[in-house]
Amino acid sequence: MKDAQAAFYDTLPLLRDFNRLAEPAQFTAVPDDWALGVADIVDSTGEIAKGRYKTVNMVGAAVISAMINALRGKEFPYVFGGDGAGFAIPAGAVNTARTVLADLRRWAEEEFSISLRAALVPVSEIRLAGKDLRVARYAPSDGVDYAMFSGGGLAWAEAQMKAGQFTVEPAGSGAQPDLTGLSCRWSNCRARHGQIVSIVVQPTPKATESDFADLARSVLSASEGLERAGHPVPVNGPPINWPPPDVELDARVSRAGHNLFVRKLSLLGQNLLIALLFMSGTRLGKFEPGHYKRMVSRNADFRKFDDGLKMTLDCDPATLAQIQMMLEQARGQGKIRFGLHAQDEAMMTCFVPSAMRDDHVHFVDGASGGYAQAAASMQG
Repeated sequence: MKDAQAAFYDTLPLLRDFNRLAEPAQFTAVPDDWALGVADIVDSTGEIAKGRYKTVNMVGAAVISAMINALRGKEFPYVFGGDGAGFAIPAGAVNTARTVLADLRRWAEEEFSISLRAALVPVSEIRLAGKDLRVARYAPSDGVDYAMFSGGGLAWAEAQMKAGQFTVEPAGSGAQPDLTGLSCRWSNCRARHGQIVSIVVQPTPKATESDFADLARSVLSASEGLERAGHPVPVNGPPINWPPPDVELDARVSRAGHNLFVRKLSLLGQNLLIALLFMSGTRLGKFEPGHYKRMVSRNADFRKFDDGLKMTLDCDPATLAQIQMMLEQARGQGKIRFGLHAQDEAMMTCFVPSAMRDDHVHFVDGASGGYAQAAASMQG
């Protein structure tokens, strides 16, 4: 039974149609003996106001990359939230998750002077509180799939974390999580149809699952009228330039305690080769630049369910007005809270285990605060 529970996530079907995720029946309850890890940046809106939105995204994505590396390829459900992340793990991985979160808290403080909160919440406690934790798997390509969460458990755990419950304390000085593969070397993607709009929608206690499913279907139906359902990353991938943007940020993430200047020089050299390959389309061994860029776009995580609906869309004014009208109507009925943040560009934070495979992961957010700013402006 224990083995079956540990392998729970592996047995879930891969959904190919994102719209089906609006159906509550597509989600399966996480076993009682699992735990939910959550982490987010304290005062992320204040950090964004200082112009540190890429740093905020990178620290949020570090939670996921560190867990992927620590679990050595074992599949588990996770979701990127812009300024943080959530993930569920079986009982046998709880101690590993505690160590990873502790290391991340210390690393974020020492490397970036960012305060990262973290908590580990038993799924059994979530259910005792009258909430649930259910997951589904969505595969945008054959290379990757992303977890979707429902049931209210993730939102409840985040609220508990902010209240100081289930806290994971920081590790000792000098702690270094394994962030191999985490990077942000692409340039931003400019809006092609209007603006890049980050949308955060959460149900209120007054909304039934059916109410929220109906609203989600309507919003998704409106976005389907956009080019590629509003996908903000061009079909042939994002632009690449040299020198890469924020090379110091990449260097801080990957230096693992070594000299920052030396690491920056190394990255500049690596990225010059990468840029030349992409710009010329030259194949290097098994690495084919055109295929890789197309997979970056296909694998990009630009919409998700995480006890609500989050999307970063390349959106024209008419479609945005239509979506806003739907959201305002539902908010007026007391069924949802929502926030929007519009900007000119989208950005990506990436986790690439190997450039030779198609399982590279790309988290999309708005380039001037995105989800964090949308959440900060939520009304309801």
